[in-house]
Order: sequence, then C-alpha cells, then structure tokens
Amino acid sequence: MRRIYLDYAATTPVHPAVIEAMTPYFNEKFGNASTIYYYGREARSAIEASREIFAKAIGADTSEIVFTSGGTESDNFAIKGVAFANKNKGNHIITSAIEHHAVLETCHFLEKQGFNVTYLPVDKDGLIDPSTLKKAITSKTILITIMHSNNEIGVIEPIEEIGKIAKENGIIFHTDAVQSFGQVPINVDSLNVDLLSVSSHKIYGPKGVGAIYIRKGTKIVQFMHGGEQERNRRAGTENVAGIVGFGKAIEIAMRDISKESERLTKLRDKLIKGIIEKISDVKLNGHSTKRLPNNVNFSIKYVEGESMILNLDMEGICASTGSACTSGSLEPSHVIMALGVSHEVAHGSLRFTIGKYTTEEDIDEVLRVLPGIISRLRDLSPLYKK
Repeated sequence: MRRIYLDYAATTPVHPAVIEAMTPYFNEKFGNASTIYYYGREARSAIEASREIFAKAIGADTSEIVFTSGGTESDNFAIKGVAFANKNKGNHIITSAIEHHAVLETCHFLEKQGFNVTYLPVDKDGLIDPSTLKKAITSKTILITIMHSNNEIGVIEPIEEIGKIAKENGIIFHTDAVQSFGQVPINVDSLNVDLLSVSSHKIYGPKGVGAIYIRKGTKIVQFMHGGEQERNRRAGTENVAGIVGFGKAIEIAMRDISKESERLTKLRDKLIKGIIEKISDVKLNGHSTKRLPNNVNFSIKYVEGESMILNLDMEGICASTGSACTSGSLEPSHVIMALGVSHEVAHGSLRFTIGKYTTEEDIDEVLRVLPGIISRLRDLSPLYKK
C-alpha cells in the first residue's frame, strides 16, 4: 500500500542532504566542542557555522543565538528565564488561550510560583485582537508570549503589531515560531520580538535540537545549569551532529522558502476547496488566508476525530486531530474550543499538514477517499440525520 504522509506539523522526515552533512560528526569529527585541541576546534567551528546560518535567516547577530534540545526547551527557557530574572519588576505574564502546551504548561507552573497569567481569547478565526492585549497590560506586566502561528489551525497572529505594543510599554516579548520558521519569512526586527523559539525537526532536520533567539540586553536567567557552554547560557555538551544538521536544514529551507510556499499554498487551497465541495456540515478552523501555507484543519460534524484518523490510516493516509503532543488525550482540542466551537463538534477535528514530498496526486487521493469515510462514520452516528 502506498503511504501518504500529511502530518508535517507533527514532524518531518530528515532531508537526505541533512543526513549527509551530519554523518561525519558521528565518527570522523566526533570532538567535544569544549575541548581546545583539533577535534574540539573542528566541532566548535561546525557549531558556529550553523549559528551564523540561523542568525542570518532571522536577521539576528550570532551572539543572540543559543542552541537547545528543541522547541519545548526554548519556550521554557524564554518564559521561565524572563519571569525569574524580572520578578522584582512585576509578576504578570500575558499569553493566549491557543498556545502550544510547551507555553501553557510553563505558564501554569509559574502561576504556582506566584506569577499571574492572563490568557487572552481569540476570535472565531483564531486571531488575537491587539487592542484586547493592550487593555490586559498592567504596571506589573513583565512578559508577553504569543505564538507566531498556531500548530493546530495554522493561523498567523499579528505579531508585528503585538511586538510594537510590547516595545511601547517596555515589556519583553517572546514568540513561539516553531511552526512558522521555514514556512514563512521571519525577521526579528520587523516582528519586534525579543525572544523567538524554533525547532529543527519541523524543517526536515533531526529531532532533539532547536534554538532560541535572545535579543541583546534582554534580562534573562539560565534555564539549564552546569558547564559554560553556549556562552554560559545553556549548560550541557553540545549536540554537534544535530546542530550541524539543523544548520543544513535551515540553509535548504531559506533557499526554497518562496517557491515552496507558493506550491504548498496551491495544494492547501485545493484540499480546502475539495473538502468543502464534497462533504456537508464542515467548518474550516482558522482564518482562510492568514494561515500557514501547509495547514488544513476542519471540524467535521457527527464524527469523531480518532475514527477518521484510524479509517484514513487503513487507506494509507496519515493525518491527525491536532497537536502530536496531545494525541493521547481524549479531551477535545483547547485550540478548537477557543474558537467557540461546541464540545461535540470540536471532537470531530481533522488536521492535514502538507510538506516537501506532498504531490497533487496525494491531495486527489484524500479527496477521493475522505468523503466515503465520513459517510460511513455518519451512518454509524446516532447524532446524524440524513
């Protein structure tokens, strides 16, 4: 059976050129970057080359880049690091109701440490109203953390405008750009961000590596303690092979970003149009145009998301109901619920995320198979009336 992978937001296959770039750093160039002899210098040089690639990609200085184990660590570092470094100034944090769990759970942890967190609502399209954010600011607000784009519904938030509000009020601003980076152009100065999180395995790089951008002058404390790696900001022996692979993946993503975005947008819009035309009682989740080029998310009435996933899998199609980090939960998505969708309808959410190896034939196959699956599942539903 031919397999069609449409869950690129969960993870991506490692690009062959990335594997090739990484391979020598597992055996021939195996040095610890903290050592001062030849092997160590070789490893250090490779890390700095990747740091330069990432810094250039987002318009930052190399001194502002810290490599981490991935998006979750980067989010934790940004939020906890700023909160604890600035608690003498205030204890108020502003975030949104649709953040990734790496942000939400970190904020929940900080609430137990005496911090106050405001969870901003979103509109029916998943967008934050900057005027609502402005009203939420108090004299004790020290951090705003709003994701650049949502991992489930793909909506791109008005980060530039939010960043301006943060800057005008002297508040540190962090954005989780794990889903956006490599999909759409990102410049830290244009966006007015002080901290930005990214992850390698979302852009055809290896798992277990990511990075955080920390603007010069941002008051932040260490999240990991130990050695003096990463200019004494992130302890632990560097994942040299992973960082090299990440650098190569960034290089490829930046080279292809314009052409690939255009291609994916066409496939995305074809899939959205086809689902609306072929299946009744469906709702597109997230703004129709202010969304990532690879994201399609629908609520399909009278069916369960898990049943759709299992039936699609039997047809060789891999999709999801939302975030891979919550796939074991039976609760409906907090993101879909935040759009004002009912509990029952939210349970019927279905996410397709397309990528580098997705073809038009793959989209045609989904549009051929999915209507029949929905029809069969609805026939079994006590809620569905023909």
